[in-house]
Formats: sequence, structure tokens, C-alpha cells
Amino acid sequence: RAERRALEVVCAERRPVILVLNKADRYTGEERDRLLVRLREHAAGLVAAENVIACAADPAPRRVVVVAPDGSETERREHPPAAVSDLADRLWAVVESEGKALAALNAGLFASRVSDRVAARITELRRSVARRVTDAYALGKGVAVAVNPVPVADLAGAAALDVTLVFHLGRVYGLPVTRREAGRLVAVIIGQLSALLGAVWSVNLFASLAKLGTGGAATALTASAQGAVGYASTWILGRVAEDYFRRGGSWGESGPKRAVEAVIDGVDTESLLAQAKEDIRRTLRGG
Repeated sequence: RAERRALEVVCAERRPVILVLNKADRYTGEERDRLLVRLREHAAGLVAAENVIACAADPAPRRVVVVAPDGSETERREHPPAAVSDLADRLWAVVESEGKALAALNAGLFASRVSDRVAARITELRRSVARRVTDAYALGKGVAVAVNPVPVADLAGAAALDVTLVFHLGRVYGLPVTRREAGRLVAVIIGQLSALLGAVWSVNLFASLAKLGTGGAATALTASAQGAVGYASTWILGRVAEDYFRRGGSWGESGPKRAVEAVIDGVDTESLLAQAKEDIRRTLRGG
């Protein structure tokens, strides 16, 4: 029954099917004929009787005794040639009767595979560009937040950078959004980030207030930590927005919270912050 079901799946493709009894050399002629009759019975309604063929693709070697003129005997093993002529004839008959339909079908399948490969390549290229764009914005935001001496202005500037990042990511994925729409998307992502990474945002706010209370004098003290937080938040925001656009501008069935959680779960935040600090320091040093 399992083999019958498998055959039904194959035949559902609406292509000519030939059922082959291989290793036919292992049976006597009578046994082979009985097997073909039974196979035709089991495949009735799926495979035409004339398309049930016996062959021997790789016949087993046989022992041959050679008798010399003097009556002595020697023994050797021979490998008979493949016995596939019946199968070859049937294949040619199918090609002659249904060749044009098969050619059209194969062309369609080939075009589909090419289309899939092209789509996969485009997706890969878009992801590569999106990652580079996000990394550039994350570093830019980290540096801008770190060195901005104006109290609270660093937060406003950071928000503007995030909106511009989402605006550009939409274009990378062929789903352009207005800056207003990008702002709403940023607000949704930031809201989820704030709920999931409240402590991180607390550091960001504390650093900005420190600048406010000292007229910017605390910038040197807060630059590294606050810049790293700005870098990391934009990096995560970019990854979340990328997933949103990759899905065609949708959060999917799970909604934005799960989308943000998935990105956060897939990254080591401590390592990301450490990398952010290093990138910011290197950029500020001009290296």
C-alpha cells in the first residue's frame, strides 16, 4: 500500500510514468512474466500496461566454464551487458507521442527553478545591502550621540536617524514608505524595545540628563556608554525593520512584539555593546 501511495503521488504530476522492474536477470522467464502481470494489476489506473517494463541495468556477473580442445576446463566470471532495450524503446515511444508536451512542461519547470534562484539571489543581495546600511547608521548614531554636547538634543537627533534608516530600508526592499510612515514604524519598534530592554533605555536617558545637568560637561564621561546604547538600539531596530520589509511590509501572525523578541533572542547584547564601543572609539580616533 505504501508503494501504491508513492506511485499515486508521482502520477499526480500528470507526466508519463514508466514502472520498471529492475534486476530482471535474477528471475527465470516464467517468474519475470508473472511479476510483470502482478505489477500491471497493482498499477492499474495509474500506469498503462505497456509502460510496465522489465530490465537489468547492471546484470549480476555469471560463471562461465570454458572447455579446451583437450577436454580441460577453466572457469571465469563474465559481466553481461545491460539489458535495457525494452525500456529504451518504450522511452522513445513516449517521447515521440508526447514530446512537445514534455518539452513545454520541462521548459516551465526550468523557468520556475531559474525564477526561484533569481528571487533567492535578489533576496540575498537586498539583505546584504540592508545590513550594510543598518551598520552604517548604527555607527553614525553611536558616534553622534557620544560626541553631541547639547543636552537632550542627542535623543532628538537619534530619533531622526532611526526614521531615516527605516526610510532607506524600505527602498532597499522595494517597499518605499514616507517619512511619516517610517516614523510610525520606528515608534512601534522603539515601543517594543523599551518594554523588552527598559534598563538599556534607562542608561540612555540617564546619560542625556547628565548632559542636561552639567551643560554638556559630562559628555566625556557618558560618551562611551551612551554611544554604545545608541549604536545597539539602531542596530536592533534595523534588523527588525529589515524583517518587516522582507515579509512584504507585515509583522506576520505573531505581531511586532514577537518580531523584536526574535531579533533580541538571536543576538548577544553584551557582545553587541562591546563591539559598539570599540567601533565608536576606533572611529573617533580616526582609525
